[in-house]
Amino acid sequence: MKIFPAIDIKDKKCVRLVKGDFDKKTEYKMSPVVQASKYRDHGFKNLHVVDLDGALTGETVNLGIIQDIVGKFDLKVEIGGGIRKLDSIKKYVDAGVEKVILGSAAIKDKIFLKEACQKFPDKIALGLDAKDGYLSLSGWKENSNQLALDYLSEVNDYGVSRLIFTDINKDGMKQSPNFEDTSKIAAKSNCPVIISGGVSSIDDVKKAKGLKNIEGIIVGKAIYDGDIKLEDLVKEDA
Repeated sequence: MKIFPAIDIKDKKCVRLVKGDFDKKTEYKMSPVVQASKYRDHGFKNLHVVDLDGALTGETVNLGIIQDIVGKFDLKVEIGGGIRKLDSIKKYVDAGVEKVILGSAAIKDKIFLKEACQKFPDKIALGLDAKDGYLSLSGWKENSNQLALDYLSEVNDYGVSRLIFTDINKDGMKQSPNFEDTSKIAAKSNCPVIISGGVSSIDDVKKAKGLKNIEGIIVGKAIYDGDIKLEDLVKEDA
């Protein structure tokens, strides 16, 4: 199973939010590039990056930082955050990222998702962020009336190469992921699923390994707060 250490970028710094709330933001001293080098030095192969500035503006605000990370380190990077145009996807693909994560724009406009999958085969990941089973949009500020499972049924054959499922109630809370709902998504999904939100311990990572159609797990706040040691986490990375 792949371990994805997380880097959330805001104002060129590493930050973590609680349940996506910008008012509940913790800033960390290290730069995203330094943090990425730390992960690489520990032996990680994958990296999950969210451009929070991009999520707010709909632009590739931190493209330069992503180019730096991809250019300097041998890491497979997935990047998300406010990607709403085919041109933005192209910029990230040209920068050398492994996957571009589409979220709100794909949920609001399924044709955009389909076009992206056709134009950039094997490069598109779909981010489904759910609260009580229903999808949330626009940095989790906007609730939809659509169940995540229903939406997945509609787009399952579009050619998405990876699905990232986040339970918003768990995000940043370090109370363990929502394995039950993630398993339901994984059972329906035509592509492998990444677990996101709430990882609190190595036990969570080990539990994820026993689930079907799970490609990996994203670990963020538990690393920054010292709840999980990188040397222990990398042993689970395969």
